Amino acid sequence: MRLLLDLGNTRLKWVLQDDAGWRERGALGWDSDVAGGLRDAWRALATPDDVLGASVVDAAREAIVAEAVQAGWKRDTYWVRTPAEACGVRNAYDQPQRLGVDRFLAMVAAHAGGHGPCVLAGVGTALTLDALAADGRHLGGLIAPGPQLMQQSLVGATARVRPERPGVVLDAAANTADAVASGCWQAAAALIERFARRMAPALGGSPALRLGGGDAQALLSLLEYPAELAEDGVLHGLAVWASAHPPSVRPL
Repeated sequence: MRLLLDLGNTRLKWVLQDDAGWRERGALGWDSDVAGGLRDAWRALATPDDVLGASVVDAAREAIVAEAVQAGWKRDTYWVRTPAEACGVRNAYDQPQRLGVDRFLAMVAAHAGGHGPCVLAGVGTALTLDALAADGRHLGGLIAPGPQLMQQSLVGATARVRPERPGVVLDAAANTADAVASGCWQAAAALIERFARRMAPALGGSPALRLGGGDAQALLSLLEYPAELAEDGVLHGLAVWASAHPPSVRPL
């Protein structure tokens, strides 16, 4: 039995996996009492044999989670770091470790599921884009602010852009609130579609477009390019990685 941990910028997600699949799962925002929340959520869980985490946050938050694992079950947490190649996926970065492990594991999940060639969009605090060939080659990607971070940045850097309410996404807005929301969400949608179209020749035609992340569902309806949701890609990729790398053969 494994406990899989996905430490994202906004929240921590976890799943308890056995041979039959995912038994228990949950999530906590970093703005909550994470240590207390994990203690309560994990109190009744069976003891995992193995604990693996994928993290894009700082060492202090990793330590909080690892301490909760130790307190609950006396288990160490193995942190998966981005490799140059694993599970059939070959990292395009010239410094492989600089690619976010969340992006790499999402590609692992897509490749293992037979979804290549594809473009993967992670829509969260950051908007990430990656092109994955059918043979597992990563062709590179892009990083931009996610639509909500765009809005926050715009409001924080201007004196008069002060939406009085959450905006509605429209083709053309007639007030500040809707104009800010529409501009930021449509900018994200446009970047995703442009990347998919520009990468299509290298991917052999019209690649599948797969969206993950906390804001993926909201963005899906704005896309004209055919797309589908790819939920929990990091956790699925982590499960694939764990199966391919039992404790006896894991990198130190």
